[in-house]
Amino acid sequence: MKLQGTNLSELTRQQQAWAKKVRPEPINHPIRVVAGADVAFSSDGNFSMAAVVALSLPKLEILSITQAIQKVTIPYIPGFLSFREAPVVIAAAQKLPIKPDVLLVDGQGLAHPRRFGLACHVGVELDWPTIGCAKSRLLGTYREPAPQKGASCRLMDGPEIIGKVLRSRYNVNCLFISIGHRITLVDAVKITLSCCRKYRLPEPARLAHQLVTKIRKQHEISPFTSLF
Repeated sequence: MKLQGTNLSELTRQQQAWAKKVRPEPINHPIRVVAGADVAFSSDGNFSMAAVVALSLPKLEILSITQAIQKVTIPYIPGFLSFREAPVVIAAAQKLPIKPDVLLVDGQGLAHPRRFGLACHVGVELDWPTIGCAKSRLLGTYREPAPQKGASCRLMDGPEIIGKVLRSRYNVNCLFISIGHRITLVDAVKITLSCCRKYRLPEPARLAHQLVTKIRKQHEISPFTSLF
């Protein structure tokens, strides 16, 4: 997908058009490789950085780590963050030597005003199964789930179910899970929980966050040095 300008009406039109490409569908094979992706920006806002880590399932052993750094070409616009973040995530993901069965993205999927958050953008672009695993709510209403791990409730936008609010560990703040592409919401929740062990975040997303934080720190010290 090629970005065409930063006019808000044009960006809206593009999101609405691309949202029609999202395919909620079951994964009909065993999940053996789960990857996680996270994004950071340099302190001056001029560079975006992504880390992607692929883990085995169910052991959650690291199989591969990739990174990408790119010049930022679009300003920060709420509701249109995927145009800033998707290109660098895609660049890092395409470096993986093994294609993951599913990619967990730190961001929204269908739980987005135009049903096209970062997880959808990345999933449609790569044509990979993707899950939106966000740490906070962008929109929608819900009732607080029970404190037990695995408790969940529907995230609603009016009459429409746009995601699940999931307790990934006992009595911690919930995660906001939504479909990215080529997955069902039931599978998205199940896979996310299967990757949650000692921490609130699923391991692929947690490790990707740690790695991209290191990349950002290294970039501040030496912009032309790669960690890997």
